[in-house]
Amino acid sequence: MKMLVLSDSHGNLDNMVRAVEQTRPNRIVHLGDVMRDGEKLHALFPAIPFDQVPGNCDLAAFDAPEKLLFLENKRILLCHGHTLHVKEGLLTAMYAALEKRADVLLFGHTHRVFSEVRNGVAMLNPGSIGDARYPTYGILGIAQGQIRICTVSLNGYPES
Repeated sequence: MKMLVLSDSHGNLDNMVRAVEQTRPNRIVHLGDVMRDGEKLHALFPAIPFDQVPGNCDLAAFDAPEKLLFLENKRILLCHGHTLHVKEGLLTAMYAALEKRADVLLFGHTHRVFSEVRNGVAMLNPGSIGDARYPTYGILGIAQGQIRICTVSLNGYPES
């Protein structure tokens, strides 16, 4: 499975479409800011399974701030990150992931790419696909029980 991980689109649907065309994913996740962008993207690619959570700019959203997916025998925790205070550090987010026995934690909010494995949890922040100067996205791959995470600049160069 190849999952395209997007966050912080802030109205830039074109960049999201380019990311889908570049990666040809099996699934798309949008981690908030702005959920309306995610809905528009899903309308353009309705055959690709899609999940999203609200961000701090999605004020009218009534969706839960976190979602736990079960895919390929892995537990994947989705959140924007603002409710877990990721701008102040990753401790609260890590505790949330461990409490839910997540194998993967996907978050955004900071607009900074990040990928690392800590305490057995693969953590990925795809950065901001909506950034006008340096848009980025993430890829989560799961194959034969192995997890692979990376971030990519929209121009195609691997970040991590």
